[in-house]
Amino acid sequence: MTDDEILATARAGFLDEAREMLAQFEAALLAMEQDPRDGEAVNRAFRAAHTIKGAAGLFGYDAVVGFTHEVESLLEATRSGEVALDEPAMGLLLQGRDQIGRLLDEVGCGEADAGTAAASDHLGQQLRALHGPAEARAAAVAAPAPAAGTQGVWHLSLRVLGDALRNGLDPLPFLRYLGTLGRVQGIRAVTEAVPALEDLDPEACHLGFEIRFASAAPRVAIEQVFEFMQDDCDLAVLDPGAGPDAYEQLLQRRAADPAARAALLAHWQVLAGPNERPFIERRAAAAAERRQSEPERRAGGRDRRGGDETRFIRVRADKLDKLIDLIGELVIASSGAQLVAQHEQSARFAEATLRIHDLVQVARDGALGLRMVPIGETFTRFQRVVRDVCKQLGKDVELQISGGDTEMDKAMVDTIADPLMHLVRNSLDHGIEPPEARLAAGKPAQGRLALHAYHESGAIVIEVSDDGRGLDRERILARAQARGLVAADAQLSDDEVYLLIFLPGFSTAEKVTNLSGRGVGMDVVKRNVEALRGQIKIASQPGRGATMQLRLPLTLAIIDGFLVSVGSLGCVLPLELVAECLEVPREHAQDPTRVCGHFDLRGEVVPYLDLGRFYRQEPAPLGRRSLVLVRDGAGCVGLVVDRLLGEHQTVIKPLGPAFRDIRGLAGSTILGSGEVALILDVPALLALATEQMRADPRKSAAARAALLQGSALG
Repeated sequence: MTDDEILATARAGFLDEAREMLAQFEAALLAMEQDPRDGEAVNRAFRAAHTIKGAAGLFGYDAVVGFTHEVESLLEATRSGEVALDEPAMGLLLQGRDQIGRLLDEVGCGEADAGTAAASDHLGQQLRALHGPAEARAAAVAAPAPAAGTQGVWHLSLRVLGDALRNGLDPLPFLRYLGTLGRVQGIRAVTEAVPALEDLDPEACHLGFEIRFASAAPRVAIEQVFEFMQDDCDLAVLDPGAGPDAYEQLLQRRAADPAARAALLAHWQVLAGPNERPFIERRAAAAAERRQSEPERRAGGRDRRGGDETRFIRVRADKLDKLIDLIGELVIASSGAQLVAQHEQSARFAEATLRIHDLVQVARDGALGLRMVPIGETFTRFQRVVRDVCKQLGKDVELQISGGDTEMDKAMVDTIADPLMHLVRNSLDHGIEPPEARLAAGKPAQGRLALHAYHESGAIVIEVSDDGRGLDRERILARAQARGLVAADAQLSDDEVYLLIFLPGFSTAEKVTNLSGRGVGMDVVKRNVEALRGQIKIASQPGRGATMQLRLPLTLAIIDGFLVSVGSLGCVLPLELVAECLEVPREHAQDPTRVCGHFDLRGEVVPYLDLGRFYRQEPAPLGRRSLVLVRDGAGCVGLVVDRLLGEHQTVIKPLGPAFRDIRGLAGSTILGSGEVALILDVPALLALATEQMRADPRKSAAARAALLQGSALG
């Protein structure tokens, strides 16, 4: 790799870590706002900010270092109790979080903006105005010698514990960052604890450092350099004015035997300043008389390799996507091998292909599992949104999160974040009333907004619910009729009326605000959800609240499917939706030309749709047709097909540009024979058929009603 490539890789790694720390910083700030006495939340926020500053200092991103230091100083003042964690302080800290994010964006794009620098200066002045006097007092207490702003020479004695490297901590960046606070006059590596080669554990650290450091920084600032690795190091700091007694105590602390004392004194002699040189020379002379010929070795560090600690490794997303693409091709090749085995009628060949098939399925599940992440990370981002919107609107809303450990495909998490943002903001703006209106309606002044996720029938369900005013059915219908979106005499169900809010440009807001009212956003929500092969459903009770439910597939790459044939077409249904397979019902057999109708399923009236007739495909000659019952949480419908071809591992391939907008199709797949099969989007297919039935008055009323009932899936 070239130097530029190495730097680009390092910068990407820094940005990933910094943004992760920034998310932790924001979460800790919001926890502090909820409970100002939560000392651990303050510590988490401080550690996150300090980590960002330290890493930025290593790469020379001075703008990030300088501004983050101001934020860190205010946090230190609140941690020490010098500054109250009130609303102005919390507001500045959250603004500081946003400004750090903008500075990191500048690092990512490689271009600095004068406006961003001016914003850093302005906000930095506000931060200093709030914490300045307290910081000065803290510095004076922490470092009486030298006085603030006076250069002095400190002595640092650092021992890195054995597990530091295993825990991912490299001491070198911390030593480099130390140089941003002053000048390292001298440094000696303490290697006496390194064992013999045959006893060396390459993952353990046995190093120490003795450092002479000239700086005007207070003690607290110097110690904070190593705070992030405080659990993996032993640090001692001697003030510039420290006398022989302080060095004697450090010598006793660091050297357990005469040989170790002599070795440490030798390091100090090299680094010694005028004040401590006489003491070191006396101690060195005494140690020389007791020096042993063979120094003892200490096997440093604890061995935790046998524990149950979880270890992580960062992998680029494009590499993971490539792996899943290859697994998909392997699935197709495995299906082709099985077809060949059936054609050859070789028992040994069939057994071998079955074994390969099983292994491919395990590899497929493992590869897809690598891309699964908890949805809770996305939910947590909305804590800040709720907080800021409530401040803007003068509302008091509690955010409740449940099911955060529910996992879904990372690609889907990234795509669904924006639709969820629209739903959350609409609930806060339109749904939940102001405190006075809630009290007048007999409700608590504090509203409730809930985000809930769970798995159901092979899909992931995300619900955004509130206890606000609910949707006004009549108002929505009247607005739609006034705009010509719905006929004046139309008879629509509640579900159909509620879905009108997703039409482009539709809005019931009386005035436009900074949050909503322009009729944009909800149609984007629907479009994005449908692009993920998902569905949206709405439940509402006037005065009690509303729930927006998003039902999404677990993954966009590979699914378990059920393969059927319709005329000359191969079609795949998501296996989790298939409930059972039946003979063609008597009602359809009596009139096989009908596209849709309903039949009796063990006393339950169920609608059916003839896929062959619907797609204008002639049924296979002399074949016995079948009915596939497809069911989800909302209802069920029967699909009449020509042949049942069984379960099929389905690799989802996108449709070409000419077919991408065809409703009812979720994609395509390649069969083992090399033929192409269509993956059906069952809810969209039923919705499309429903619309066509409404537009065709020649269809029977019973058939239309039956198909409308089936459209509950959509």
